[in-house]
Amino acid sequence: MRLDKFLKVSRIIKRRTVANEAADAGRVTINGKPAKPSAEVKEGDVLEIRFGEKMSRYEVLSVTEHATKAGAAELYRPLP
Repeated sequence: MRLDKFLKVSRIIKRRTVANEAADAGRVTINGKPAKPSAEVKEGDVLEIRFGEKMSRYEVLSVTEHATKAGAAELYRPLP
């Protein structure tokens, strides 16, 4: 699945356009490498997203095309 779509489906970022802009600006990495919005996300990948001064890390647990609001949190696990 594309990075921008995963971020939206998992509700880490609410809108796909915002996810696109974050990746284009170099604020998103997959396994430590800068990622474009079209980068492929797989189970086991580690995403790092920089929101201003805050850095958030997530491990991808599942990749699915659709998720309910309650099920979205099961797609990833926050890392310290």
